[in-house]
Amino acid sequence: MRTFDTTTTGLLGLSTWLEAEGCTHIAMEATGVYWKPVWHILEAKFELVLANAAHIKNMPGRKTDVSDARWIADLVAHGLIRGSFVPPTPIQDLRALMRTRKQLVREAARNTQRIQKVLEDANIKLTGVVSDILGKSGRAVLDALAAGESDPEKLVERTGSRLKASREVLVESLRGSVREHHRFLIKLHLDQIDALNKAVRELEARVDAHVDPFRKNIENLMTMPGLSETAACVIVSEIGHDMARFPTAAHLVSWAGLCPRSDESAGKRRSSRIRHGAPWLKTTLVQCAWAAIRKKDSYLRAQFHRLKSRVGVMKAIIAVAASMLTAAFHMLNTGSDYKDLGAAHLDKRDHTKIAKRLVRRLEDLGLKVTVSPAA
Repeated sequence: MRTFDTTTTGLLGLSTWLEAEGCTHIAMEATGVYWKPVWHILEAKFELVLANAAHIKNMPGRKTDVSDARWIADLVAHGLIRGSFVPPTPIQDLRALMRTRKQLVREAARNTQRIQKVLEDANIKLTGVVSDILGKSGRAVLDALAAGESDPEKLVERTGSRLKASREVLVESLRGSVREHHRFLIKLHLDQIDALNKAVRELEARVDAHVDPFRKNIENLMTMPGLSETAACVIVSEIGHDMARFPTAAHLVSWAGLCPRSDESAGKRRSSRIRHGAPWLKTTLVQCAWAAIRKKDSYLRAQFHRLKSRVGVMKAIIAVAASMLTAAFHMLNTGSDYKDLGAAHLDKRDHTKIAKRLVRRLEDLGLKVTVSPAA
């Protein structure tokens, strides 16, 4: 047992020592981002395995860093560690960019909510008459409020003609008690939003340069209903473009946490709730699923409505997200575009079962039914 510093010099010394000792396989816990510098130093010379900490949990109450290291070494020596998915460096870079973009967009949304809170404190009901307070009309009113304007008549003149509310309603909504305190906070949050939007634009330009090797994969994914270019980039950044890492589509869906967990004891199913899985990928797919089910005469819409009445809305949308990820697996594997099975696919697949169910339902109502194939 030896201890090394986590500086670059210390990690290089670790690599030299392990090589001298004849090590070929190395396992490490995935703890935050602290495993990454060790991984980058060692990946050129050794076979590395990144373990999920929940999968290799040691005996509680009898744990130190040294005993943990021994335990992980025993597990990897016996082949008992299931390695986590670590994509190649280009995909890691794209993943970091897309995750940073999402965090910036979230922070901009938080500042928007804070502006709404300030407006409510000042009794300005802008959110009731404008769908997007950062749209053209909403932003013009906010800029005027921050600049010192309080007259509701003059504020209404800054709005566009596309608002549905009448002028009287707009004037009444913009009549409030705006103090200097409110103006300062509105300007502060607007400046924050502008800075965040600028950072997002710069980041998107950087993403465009990184996705060139995967441009064809992204274009293929964009043919699926509900997937925008940003969502397609997120999928590629999270699962990569080479599907050889996942034996089947079901393995990928399980890794993403979009299928029921396996939790059974003494013949009883204890829980079927989905696992955390890959939260960055899962949240994006669920958002895309909500958009996909809006396309008429599509398989995803039919699947959602078929499941919604039986298992509920949320489980149905998770199932749609799992179907989209399954389709993405095959599209990336074959390099093909999305092919919609159609809204009638599920009915055609279970034609006999559906007919029997409907006949049974009619017989329950006291009717005698004779079924014969159409000419």
